Amino acid sequence: MHKTVVAAALLSLGVCAFGGAQTSPPNTAPDNTKVNERDRQAGALTADQQEGKTDTETSRRVRQALVRAKVLSAYAHNVKIITQDGIVTLRGPVRTDEERNAIAMLAAQVAGEGKVRNELEISTPQKGK
Repeated sequence: MHKTVVAAALLSLGVCAFGGAQTSPPNTAPDNTKVNERDRQAGALTADQQEGKTDTETSRRVRQALVRAKVLSAYAHNVKIITQDGIVTLRGPVRTDEERNAIAMLAAQVAGEGKVRNELEISTPQKGK
């Protein structure tokens, strides 16, 4: 059932992307510099706090799932994935609420229901970038 829900969410994102509604402008690289600095100053979880092969493997598998979802924006492909004690924390900017939910569903498929902390933020493109 979860695969059906994720497939529907990704299909919805694909429709938005191909409809031209929420796509990233060409040649626009995600810039998370300000967000990264804010997170460091706030003492947020970072990938270097992952311990053990299991947590690292979970993060790797979540990243693979996101990269395989070609309809996701470059922002979505570059979110922070931090696994600590089996709990996956997702951080960083994404383009839409639908994308935010699709990423969380993909992570839950890998880590398990109730093991994903979704801290993703909606970010709109800045003009001129």
